[in-house]
Amino acid sequence: MRELGLTTDVETAAAILGIGRTKAYALARTGEFPVRLLRVGRRYVVPVQAILNILAVE
Repeated sequence: MRELGLTTDVETAAAILGIGRTKAYALARTGEFPVRLLRVGRRYVVPVQAILNILAVE
């Protein structure tokens, strides 16, 4: 996971967290995605550090 860089896309983050693609985008739209998302234009990006924090990976 650390090789992902600083951010990743919603689909990759969802796969890591065990969430399906459709559900992930639905959660992103409603602001309920389990980790912080950044909106860049029409895209969502997920900070990899937020994923590591929720999974308690140091």
